[in-house]
Amino acid sequence: MNDQQQTRARDEVVRICQDLIGIDTSNYGNDKGPGERKAAEYVMSEFTEVGLDPELIESEPGRASVVVRIEGEDSSRGALVVHGHLDVVPANAEDWQVDPFAAEIKDDCVWGRGAVDMKDMDAMIIANVRELVRSGRKPPRDLIVGMFADEEAGGAKGANWLVEHRPELFEGATEAVSEVGGYSVTVPKKAGGQQRVYLLQTAEKGIAWLRLVAHGRAGHGSVPNDENAVVRLAEAIARINAHYWPREYIASVSLLLDGLSEITGITYSPDDAGELLATIGGARGFVEGTLRDTSNFTMLNSGYKHNVIPQSASASLDCRFLPGHEDELMSTIERLAGEFVEVQIVHKDIALDAPVEGPLVDKMKRALATQDPDAAVLPYCLSGGTDNKSLAKLGVVGYGFAPLRLPADLDFAPMFHGIDERVPLESLRFGADVLGEFMRDC
Repeated sequence: MNDQQQTRARDEVVRICQDLIGIDTSNYGNDKGPGERKAAEYVMSEFTEVGLDPELIESEPGRASVVVRIEGEDSSRGALVVHGHLDVVPANAEDWQVDPFAAEIKDDCVWGRGAVDMKDMDAMIIANVRELVRSGRKPPRDLIVGMFADEEAGGAKGANWLVEHRPELFEGATEAVSEVGGYSVTVPKKAGGQQRVYLLQTAEKGIAWLRLVAHGRAGHGSVPNDENAVVRLAEAIARINAHYWPREYIASVSLLLDGLSEITGITYSPDDAGELLATIGGARGFVEGTLRDTSNFTMLNSGYKHNVIPQSASASLDCRFLPGHEDELMSTIERLAGEFVEVQIVHKDIALDAPVEGPLVDKMKRALATQDPDAAVLPYCLSGGTDNKSLAKLGVVGYGFAPLRLPADLDFAPMFHGIDERVPLESLRFGADVLGEFMRDC
């Protein structure tokens, strides 16, 4: 690949990222958002301009995904899925320093909803697909490129819908790469100085979004009531909130902690990794969420008048479980909820645990080394979830690899779903370079 082509790809990634952020694809989880159709049409135009023949697929009107397959040198090998999602979580403009959908460049960063999650990687993928096609060079194996709808609400109208209704789109796929992995943190070295470490996502916790519904006896607010649904719900909430979920370091977490300990010289124990995790800044929250199963209450709903005791009350509970812990977590929640509280499943999805070593991991590490040869690469588990969960139902092994070399003082991880989301321009260009190396070597 010549320097002119490489420069063109680096320049395009910023433009594409801005264009995508400028398209409001807020996903409210209740079908009231704008949908992804406009963004999907933009992706279609970027792909068709270079001669590709992508397919735009709607699970329902406005909920649009784009998929295209690029033939490789050896189509007998398992195909690689490189995918992103087009939707974003909503943003309250009053909370931001800038318009969250203006894609403003400020302080050498692109600002806006999706700059971190995940229109930055979408732009890296699109820029490199365009570069690859224009170069006339085939990838080593088939590439299936997907831009999916609805990831921020669990993928029911995006990746999961495609897996269930259009599985032929992913025929022969064996591995996948997507978001929330490959970004850097900077930690102190035991010998002095600092070390840049890239966090390669090899595992994901499972998801259980639950609704607790307490049942009781309705009545007048002035009359004593020992079957009050609100009280029963409150007692269940207190029991679940007080429950101690025991720690368990799965392989990817242990390897991350061991690697950080070796670099920093800071030790940790099975019960306390706080001093060590303090070295990774904002990424600490993501990692702490993977040390045990978790359960967090997020919404409450009960009653309709001040002087009426309702016959039911409900609470929303967001549970995340480590690989192999699903049954144990569900039975624990049901036990703690008690006999008068029904546990309903709103959405549940699997945990993932991919190999931390192998040819694909080696190629991701090699791609990073071409641009940052002195950096370290360590595996980690994601406390949230990605569309890799949907693809896993087809036997596709997924990783998080959205490479970004970040300034040491940028508190990046908390910007996922946060205020004033932004990504440095040079980080975007670095990511485009690394992802391009990886796609040409995959």
